[in-house]
Amino acid sequence: MRKEILHHRGMLSEGEILEKSKSIFHRLKNFLPYKEAQNVMVYIDFRSEVKTDGIVQDLIAGHKKAIVPICVPKTREMILSHLKNPAKELAEGTFGVFEPKEEYIRSVDASEIDLVIVPGVAFDRKGYRIGYGGGYYDRFFEKLSKRIPTVALAFDLQIVEAVPAESFDQAVDYIITESELIECK
Repeated sequence: MRKEILHHRGMLSEGEILEKSKSIFHRLKNFLPYKEAQNVMVYIDFRSEVKTDGIVQDLIAGHKKAIVPICVPKTREMILSHLKNPAKELAEGTFGVFEPKEEYIRSVDASEIDLVIVPGVAFDRKGYRIGYGGGYYDRFFEKLSKRIPTVALAFDLQIVEAVPAESFDQAVDYIITESELIECK
């Protein structure tokens, strides 16, 4: 399933990705948990993922904290860092994903987060996801307070009938696509 969805997502043109991402961002901006949040964890998009640069800029312009994950392959965990100036502070890091350069890492505790914006490959309407296989977000969700909402950003083509879920898999609360907001719980 991962390979198939990545193939379909990879077939989207840059223009389609930008247009669909713009629609998703518009829905996110009208999403109450986003409007109310002051400290938002957001991924830095990679390849054909929903673009997040507009979200990061919106958070910074709104005097909110944009908090980005840094993957640590040795422990398979994520460090959280407050991002203030993406153009200056980001460089290619683990797995080719852009992350803050070492001198710009400003650690943030997960307890400070008001909303988590989650990437992924495929999602079902119950909020279960297929990621990239590292388990970073599942391990992170285990430590995250259940009161903190999680929202995945995905293109319609990433929504599937059912994702095979294990007992340790953590579902997201919401999914926003270019055409809908899905309440998963």
